[in-house]
Amino acid sequence: MAFLVGFLSQSQSGVAYIHFVGVDPSVRRQGVGKALYRRFFAEAFRRGARRVKCITSPGNTTSLGFHLGLGFELEPGDTTIDSGVWVHRDYDGPGLDRIVFTRQLGEGDQV
Repeated sequence: MAFLVGFLSQSQSGVAYIHFVGVDPSVRRQGVGKALYRRFFAEAFRRGARRVKCITSPGNTTSLGFHLGLGFELEPGDTTIDSGVWVHRDYDGPGLDRIVFTRQLGEGDQV
């Protein structure tokens, strides 16, 4: 039905990273993805993280809206697209640009 793969950063203290998320199309827009993120926020906070990072591809407007709706902010990159959306060129290798999101965690992220 859905999954989220995330971890605590080994190189950045207090940072958690959401690597990959998938939600079955038949249950999208029903709060499943949001619930997975909220659960991850709570667990990451409990384990000492105070910030979560994740990425998406430029042009993925669905992902952009989803993440902004959950309180993520765009991490400034080295160029912009689509009316000021920050992009990190070659983030995942040559020609693999990405949008980088960051979100602070706090007491309200506990389950």
